[in-house]
Amino acid sequence: MPYKIVASQCTSCSACEAECPNTAIAEKAGIFVIDPAKCTECIGHYDSPQCAAVCPVDNTCVVDPALPRHSALT
Repeated sequence: MPYKIVASQCTSCSACEAECPNTAIAEKAGIFVIDPAKCTECIGHYDSPQCAAVCPVDNTCVVDPALPRHSALT
């Protein structure tokens, strides 16, 4: 499942944007959002999603259960 950013908790610090290996994170209307079509949960790049790892606000970068889990190409 791709990650999403909880808009009401985002402080717009931009820490996540530079860490995303897929350039899936961008600023829109003062907050950062994750493009679910680009989010791979950092599979193949890191052991854990970097947006969640670097976000200074707990539980702001979270799994979006409404979307299917990313599957790496085999």
